[in-house]
Amino acid sequence: MPHSPFEIESLAEFDASVASGSISGFRVQSVDLTGRTRLLLTADVHGAVFLGCPMAEEAAHRVQRDGALVFPVVPDLPFDPYRGALYTADELFAGLARGYEQTPDARSYAWFQRTRAEHDIFAAVIRGMHDESMSNALDERLRAGRPVVGVMGGHALERGGEDYAGAARLGRALVRAGFDVATGGGPGAMEAANLGAYGAEFDDATLDEAVRMLGKAPSFTPSVAQWAEAAFAVRERWPGGGDSIGIPTWFYGHEPPNAFAGHIAKYFANALREDGLLARSTAGVVFLPGAAGTVQEIFDAATPNYYESRGTPRPMVLVGRAHWSARLPAWQLLSALADGRSMAPRIALVDAVDEAPEALLRLGAAG
Repeated sequence: MPHSPFEIESLAEFDASVASGSISGFRVQSVDLTGRTRLLLTADVHGAVFLGCPMAEEAAHRVQRDGALVFPVVPDLPFDPYRGALYTADELFAGLARGYEQTPDARSYAWFQRTRAEHDIFAAVIRGMHDESMSNALDERLRAGRPVVGVMGGHALERGGEDYAGAARLGRALVRAGFDVATGGGPGAMEAANLGAYGAEFDDATLDEAVRMLGKAPSFTPSVAQWAEAAFAVRERWPGGGDSIGIPTWFYGHEPPNAFAGHIAKYFANALREDGLLARSTAGVVFLPGAAGTVQEIFDAATPNYYESRGTPRPMVLVGRAHWSARLPAWQLLSALADGRSMAPRIALVDAVDEAPEALLRLGAAG
């Protein structure tokens, strides 16, 4: 997806932009410029910002002298705080064969735990820059794309069961109905919805077989490695599946990201991640059965609908009548909040996950 014309995120974009002799005011994001010294010594760079761009020492001195800002590469980090693109599962799980603890995902979580405990202000700045880079890349991915439906649900849902298969069918149905699927990017119901989006490219029997294969490693405990390897085995058997979005967090770093989201925006700040996911779910949100986290997300979505702070209220579909009206009676409170307000025709409670896509379309058409 296109980004700002003043952002440079690749060497090819740098070469094309600097050909005019000026990159004044541009933002160059995590591009290796060690081979572009001559151009950096001659181009107009006033007001340019270089974020984590390796360059020759003489080039760095010259661009700063002529009015550019240079944010240096931060050494010894397991992630790039300036990266211009969303993650892929292959990146986050690189080195999985040596053990999950050796992957960039696990190492970034360990770094986060350590620096947060130390109250390191520099680390906090680095985390903030990384998360803003994620938001920027996520908006680029979604710009001019299909309407987005968020799918929320519990991380504890095990692979292989009917509830997991139902969540996968939901993801598949939403993609086939023309929606972009976005989830919290973790295991359980989130993984199932991303799996369904991945499987939308194939015949229906493929998804059933994929669910059975994954059932051999039902949970990310006790072994994240075995859990992840089962997902990569499914992807290897059926390569080239459909795209979807996962938005996980290192705040809950004990929950690994799932491998079926084609684009992953992983955050350090959970509050930024959750609000961002809901704000970008422009076509509504489906809430599968979950616990405290999903309850919180229901009312995080309900608040802007109540106050219409994001414009016309967006559809909210709660799946599981017994779960949301008896076990955790969020539906009664949501209904009471909606009573007499413009959000009232935009909420629904359905029995089964297979009813959710039709309900979502109906609510979206409601006046």
